[in-house]
Amino acid sequence: MLLFLITSFVFVAITILPLFPSNHWLVRVWEFPRLQISALIIIQVALGYYFLPATIMMLFGLTLSLVALAYQLHWILPYTRLYPTQVECDDESTKTVKVLTSNVLMDNKDSSKLLNLIKKYQPDIFVTLESNLWWQKELESVAQSYPYQINKPLENLYGMHVFSRFPLSDIKVTELIQKDIPSIHCKFELDDETLIQFHFLHPAPPSPTENTYSKARDRELVLMADEVSNNGMPTIVAGDLNDVAWSPTTRYFIKKSGFLDPRVGRGFFNTFHAQHWFLRWPLDHLFHNQHFKIRSMRRLDEVGSDHFPLLTELAIVRLTADKNKTASK
Repeated sequence: MLLFLITSFVFVAITILPLFPSNHWLVRVWEFPRLQISALIIIQVALGYYFLPATIMMLFGLTLSLVALAYQLHWILPYTRLYPTQVECDDESTKTVKVLTSNVLMDNKDSSKLLNLIKKYQPDIFVTLESNLWWQKELESVAQSYPYQINKPLENLYGMHVFSRFPLSDIKVTELIQKDIPSIHCKFELDDETLIQFHFLHPAPPSPTENTYSKARDRELVLMADEVSNNGMPTIVAGDLNDVAWSPTTRYFIKKSGFLDPRVGRGFFNTFHAQHWFLRWPLDHLFHNQHFKIRSMRRLDEVGSDHFPLLTELAIVRLTADKNKTASK
């Protein structure tokens, strides 16, 4: 009984901790494992219900756990099939763009898996994150199919490379917030009529080994939301944002930018951690404005990294701005 009460208080504590106005990683880290916390609460409640006597203390602990569970589910429910989809499916449009994002893990020396996935799925544009000079040389084998490239190799876990089948223009490689943590911005020329603005991001996470506070990551996402909020052209923001889909920062990005998340109503698409099935959450993202509908979205096979690649195909349904109201919440 005492153990049941202690675990109930622990679940409540880690549930309410992210509500505190702190950017410290010890607080913000509990935004990530909401799915795992929910699963543990369900197991605890089931065991308590079947094996403990219905005393006042037991019912008190049960109530605490159920309240914590309800709050956790409030955040993650939109990323299940129980929730309405936010982006409509489109199987008829002739204009589509297929985007692959992959955090390759800089120390991963097996490029063959990713190269095989690129050959198999043939994305129109793909971005690699954590890619250094070694990865740049390995990716040269696809140069014939992807003649338009943006290379920013770094040895600090924040290198980035973009490969495209179609011309890229207005290319900007910038350090939005932190030195040596770049982002890549470019226009993708699908054809004479179709120009797509891409923003590829990889902000540093709040963690004991990198940024003690989440302020830099949060500022980068807010800055990007401000930049794209009034963009009238088809626009996509993608990359390893080191933030989960259900965090307050990501939700603010969605609200401020007016962008849509194709995962809503379709699934978690947990891309991290590839080697630990019990500790996975969605860190790699693709958001877009209302110029697109979804053709398909899938998490691909592991490539030796701690992240799974994410492949998204979008149908382009409008080439100019309109006044349709966003469905984001």
